[in-house]
Amino acid sequence: MKRLFISLYLLLSLSFLGIGWTLDSLWQKNVDDNNALDAPFVALAQLLAQLPQDTRRAYLEALPGNPLLPLNLLDADQIALGKDQQLSPNHVVTTTTNDDEQFQFIMVGEQVLMAGPLEIDPRANLRNLFTLFFYLSLALVALIWVGPLSRDLSILRKATKEFGEAKWDTRIALSNRSQVKPLANTFNEMARHISALIENQKHLSNAVSHEIRTPLARLKFALALMPMYCQPDSDEQKRQDFLNEMQLDIKEMENLLQELLTYASLESQREGIQLDEYDLIQLVNQTIKRLETLSTLPIRLQTQLSTLALIGEPTLIERALQNLLTNAQRFARTGINIEVTQTQQKITLSVSNDGEPIPEVDLPKVFEPFYRSQSVQNGNKGHGLGLAIIKRIMQRHQGDVTVTSNPQQTRFSLTWPKKRKL
Repeated sequence: MKRLFISLYLLLSLSFLGIGWTLDSLWQKNVDDNNALDAPFVALAQLLAQLPQDTRRAYLEALPGNPLLPLNLLDADQIALGKDQQLSPNHVVTTTTNDDEQFQFIMVGEQVLMAGPLEIDPRANLRNLFTLFFYLSLALVALIWVGPLSRDLSILRKATKEFGEAKWDTRIALSNRSQVKPLANTFNEMARHISALIENQKHLSNAVSHEIRTPLARLKFALALMPMYCQPDSDEQKRQDFLNEMQLDIKEMENLLQELLTYASLESQREGIQLDEYDLIQLVNQTIKRLETLSTLPIRLQTQLSTLALIGEPTLIERALQNLLTNAQRFARTGINIEVTQTQQKITLSVSNDGEPIPEVDLPKVFEPFYRSQSVQNGNKGHGLGLAIIKRIMQRHQGDVTVTSNPQQTRFSLTWPKKRKL
């Protein structure tokens, strides 16, 4: 990361320096050497060139003298200039001595008009200082921009390395002004999702091993006893009951695996989902009709809506409602109520019953996979995945599921938006 910072900083600094130096050189060559300050000197040379050579010196001496600008007319062989300095009638050649004095030359026929020595403007030295200050300022600006960026990238690199070392709780905290804040937010969301998946995997593995151990142990015990029930003189009814119990154990494991597959499939990303149009009221009535034969308790639908057209995944909404109703049928005493309401933005579907309340300590945990309240004695026969599946179904619909419970009523509410966000 230091190499990245140094390379980026040097790139910016050298770019500023090169561009500034090039523009300054072009300015000096194409502008400063041909500015208006040389125009009077060129005009005087052109005027002298119109005069006879033997009268030029007298004309020049007759001009008002200026001690700050001494003028002399010399023969061409009295001037020695560098190889890259060529005299011409319309071009001023400027030279500087080691004593910080300056001379200017221009051709006048076969002679040379010389101005000088001239004192160099002391402010000219300040130009170099201002130029240096300019480049240092640019370097400071680049440092102000590159420094925090390099620091934040170092934080990102460190967090990525720690996350790769299985530190799943690694998160990145950057200032809201950071230029890589969106990248840090994306990393945090990815880390949260991955850590949740890993925790779920661990939890599911432990829970599955625990849940499947009981029916598997019963099957192993039954297989050990099977020769006893297969004797010719064994009771046929007992043998059939024995086989039926083995079938129940197999069915229990099949149901567990099916629930696990459903729960795992709902964790997949929601890209490419096939959405269908459906009538929620019709779907609720169909589910009530199918499940009311499983219990003598009445299921009542309370709503002012005759139809409610939605777009989504009706099979999953039906599955969530079915799980809630089958749970309510195990606990309700006198009946089950279903309510459907809507606002401009959201749909709410509630299922309530008057059965035994859920203990307050269990309310925050009932939607966790494989969690079952130890205080519930009636119907505590499932695998603890029903409510967890409902929660994932609502997350898939960009909604949520909540529960409230008291001695009078236990209510589960499904809430999701009318229109899915893309």
